Amino acid sequence: MTPEQRLEIAEDIARQAGRMILDARTDQDFQQRYKDGQELVTDADVDVDTYIRQRLEDAFPDEHRLSEELAPDRESLEAPSALWIVDPIDGTVNFAHGLRHVAVSIGWASGGHLHLGVVHAPFLDETYTALSGRGARRNGETIQASRSSRLNRALVGTGFPYRHDSRPPLMRRLMAVLTHCQDIRRNGSAALDLCDVACGRLDAYYESVAPWDFAAGLLIAREAGARAGHLYPGPGGIPEDLYGENLLVTSPGLHDDLGELLRRADASELADW
Repeated sequence: MTPEQRLEIAEDIARQAGRMILDARTDQDFQQRYKDGQELVTDADVDVDTYIRQRLEDAFPDEHRLSEELAPDRESLEAPSALWIVDPIDGTVNFAHGLRHVAVSIGWASGGHLHLGVVHAPFLDETYTALSGRGARRNGETIQASRSSRLNRALVGTGFPYRHDSRPPLMRRLMAVLTHCQDIRRNGSAALDLCDVACGRLDAYYESVAPWDFAAGLLIAREAGARAGHLYPGPGGIPEDLYGENLLVTSPGLHDDLGELLRRADASELADW
């Protein structure tokens, strides 16, 4: 199967999943609960994940899947075989509260490298796609990342973990960005934050996230000309493309300066800012 055929199937799956999300929100026909007492999940997350799993099984029966609700075993990241990486609803809290930053994210990797990405935002009526080496598009039109190179003019996106006790160390980073950059945005969907970097709405994005949150969006941002990397080296065994800790994705001219700023913040006390 050609990459274009794979992309066509993945995009159709994402769009159909988006219709399910729209219907669930309109009917308000879903229950809510918390995983591990902190992370919100709804019936819609599971229903959409089930739909995507079945479609992928039908089209690619011999390929592995990593998805947030039904197949969250991250050991599959270490396998060199083909892997679909799925977040059925990225932005579940937004979805449950009726906010619009919600996305279906479907990525495909092989040999530890990302080759395909689709991010569909049903409430925004935007679909982002990318194939490795082919550029990135929004609703069929080519997109390009920001060319900003001035830290003090940079609009930066980020997010925070569900665990409240994990947040205080991140306050140093937040204060550093607020002090040295133009402003910060926290929209609640890592996939869409990365797509916003891809089309220049954001100049940069940093966060630690799960593979299903970032895989498709990372490829889209990179294919749009953004520079992607990590603040610190990752562990052995997990391909860099699939490692989501301390992710940093920016316009090419901001990557070094913003990375230095965030590492300095990690090593400092809040009072220093």
